[in-house]
Amino acid sequence: MPKRFYPAVLERDPSGVFGAWFPDFPGVVAAGRTQEEAVARAEAALQQAIQETAERNLPLPEPTALAAIKTPEDADVVTFVALGASPPDPSERVNVYLPASLIERADALAGDWGMSRSSLFGFALSRLLATPWTGLAPATGAAKKKGRRP
Repeated sequence: MPKRFYPAVLERDPSGVFGAWFPDFPGVVAAGRTQEEAVARAEAALQQAIQETAERNLPLPEPTALAAIKTPEDADVVTFVALGASPPDPSERVNVYLPASLIERADALAGDWGMSRSSLFGFALSRLLATPWTGLAPATGAAKKKGRRP
């Protein structure tokens, strides 16, 4: 699927820090000491927002037209930028064996969040993979030699 482009509002606060927010993704914000840093972080935040929207089986919003964006009166708006992000890869079916009690708990949580079991597992795994873990040693070469993934 081709990239989707969404408008971001780039602002400057009184201390000189730049911030970016997306009209189409409320709550998705990024900041940086420079415009470039703020835009780079905004691109990453947009990609994560699109991924999380897809994992919740929700449709991606249509991008807001620049002329329709409403900014707060007291905002020091620097510019509007259109940032692109790629929708997530298509899903692939896998079989996983887990304890029944864990599946029951996962199903209850997925129901509370309005998502499917698969979406919950995908969401949880992608968040886990994006988290820098300390104190965990990388897999030893033994798993790789036997043809298993760590």
